[in-house]
Amino acid sequence: MNAAQLPPVAPEVTATLVEVLSPRLRKRLDAAVTKLTARPTHRDGTTVTIEVDDETELRLHATGGVVTKAEDITCGCLLAPACVHRAAAACAAPAADPLPEPAGRSAPEGPGPASETDPGSAPEAASSPETASPAQRAAAAGLWAAGAAVLEAGVDGAGAVTQSALLRAAHTARLRHLPRAAGAALSVVTLLRAARAGDPSYRTADLVTVLAELLGTAHRVGTAAGAELAAVRGRVRRPYSPDGSLRLYGLFTEPVVTDSGHGGVRTWVAAADGRLFTVGDVAPGGVGRALGVADRAVRLGDSALTHRELGRAGLAVSGATVSPDGRLGAGKGVKAVTARGAAWTEPPLAALWETPPSEQAARALRSTSRYADPDGGGSDLLFLDVELLGAVREPGGSCLLAQCEGGVQVRLAVADDDPALAHRDNMTLLAAAPGTRLRVIGRLAPAPHPRLTLLACSHPTGEGTIDLGLDRLRRADLPDPAAPVHLAPPQPAGPGAQSPLYLLERRVEQVVPAGRAALGMLGDVTAETRRIRRGGLPTAAALLTALCASAAQRDRDQFGRLLPADTDGFAAHWLAAARYTAAVAESLCSAAWNPAGEFQAAMSPAPVHEASR
Repeated sequence: MNAAQLPPVAPEVTATLVEVLSPRLRKRLDAAVTKLTARPTHRDGTTVTIEVDDETELRLHATGGVVTKAEDITCGCLLAPACVHRAAAACAAPAADPLPEPAGRSAPEGPGPASETDPGSAPEAASSPETASPAQRAAAAGLWAAGAAVLEAGVDGAGAVTQSALLRAAHTARLRHLPRAAGAALSVVTLLRAARAGDPSYRTADLVTVLAELLGTAHRVGTAAGAELAAVRGRVRRPYSPDGSLRLYGLFTEPVVTDSGHGGVRTWVAAADGRLFTVGDVAPGGVGRALGVADRAVRLGDSALTHRELGRAGLAVSGATVSPDGRLGAGKGVKAVTARGAAWTEPPLAALWETPPSEQAARALRSTSRYADPDGGGSDLLFLDVELLGAVREPGGSCLLAQCEGGVQVRLAVADDDPALAHRDNMTLLAAAPGTRLRVIGRLAPAPHPRLTLLACSHPTGEGTIDLGLDRLRRADLPDPAAPVHLAPPQPAGPGAQSPLYLLERRVEQVVPAGRAALGMLGDVTAETRRIRRGGLPTAAALLTALCASAAQRDRDQFGRLLPADTDGFAAHWLAAARYTAAVAESLCSAAWNPAGEFQAAMSPAPVHEASR
């Protein structure tokens, strides 16, 4: 059995079942989860049955697809309902996304009366910005404590009991209208489970990001006011809002294949004013579905266009609805008919390539920042005119080097290495055609040097465009390789490429798998801090010193007994270091996109958000 075979369980159900266990059974819970996941499972309608042993069955009743009550998990053993099996099943199952709040109970957008579900809130005076209620601050404190406990224990020690505390804190935060922080807590639980299960798609950097998001958002609840509080609070769901009539022009279609086994496509279109939108079709099915869906009709109004065709044609849409991240809705009121498209060299699409690369990179970074407002919108796409220079070797393989405006050299990487997709083969052919000039679309890859994952390009013959994940170039499509080519010499790496920032980054990441003790036993880090200071990052050096000192600090009482560790203090130091490294890395990435002569002028100390203090 794996977690995907079990129905999602509401966070409050898992927390309740763990909380009622006796201390003795809590100690056995992680072992019970491991044992239960090895048992046979079968589904009958909305009920999933697990064979605990030859004589005992455990059932999860998921009416509506989600287990929403503790009574929906039943066990036939002699100790039920106070057995460990019910809690183990809930801990093994995926955590369900929070249910939408009833109408009229959503978080207010600004100052207003207290919510019925938030008894601690009180209306603010109309003349002053809204601040968090006492109940919201208490919920945020619970989230902070749960997140700090994860840092203290690390992945290895953050078992089912630690995870249930996070789930309880997430449920309380949702009731107090703090969906952004609640969502971060659920993401932490999901990644903890993936890490402990040995999921190959798990990355420590991802858990660092969501832990910092959780702690940072929880901290900001108590200090934010007005519009900042609304952003910190977040939204329960990402609603589609009306956007009237839109005249859309197709740009390209990209295949989407996820680690969870989903596959499909996403087609990008642009409005006459330059705004970008997407029309997607992603569902379970993997790469095979991605290739098949590309030639299916787009689910939008009465259009008969396939995704491939829409990427080169146009649409006239009335009654359009759009999500905050630019997805076009396909509701009953949406009408869409096929219209003429536009070439990338024609208005209005040509304007997308007129913005300087450095400005495009800065915009993309704002949308891809690790701690950006989830409802902030924006796109991570860049539109560049480049000259191909040839392949360059990297530690993880090779990529295509190109030169764009201002002499900036950018590395064009493969978006997906799956051999069923055309990305790798197309990149290999393009690398064999130095000197070719192309108009390209790519996704910003944050790095200390200019880097994109290449998604689409103009055809080398100048006629039409190529969806690099779906269409396949042929050698006959490329210019004569015997033609003389003038190659610009490679630029020297910018300061970001040799930045000693990684010395702090690796210590921040080191905490996540092994907990505070991993840094507490390091000893003297003077050599690392000296190297960081020589690299021009004195703040990073100070943060590393403070982080390691906090990890090692253990006070004793008057009898010489060790006092409990200061988990709050360590979490605050870790959060400051995590947010600082992210901010500096983004500054280095942004500066690298400036022409070489402007690099130093673009560099400035990276701001550290209030959340990291």
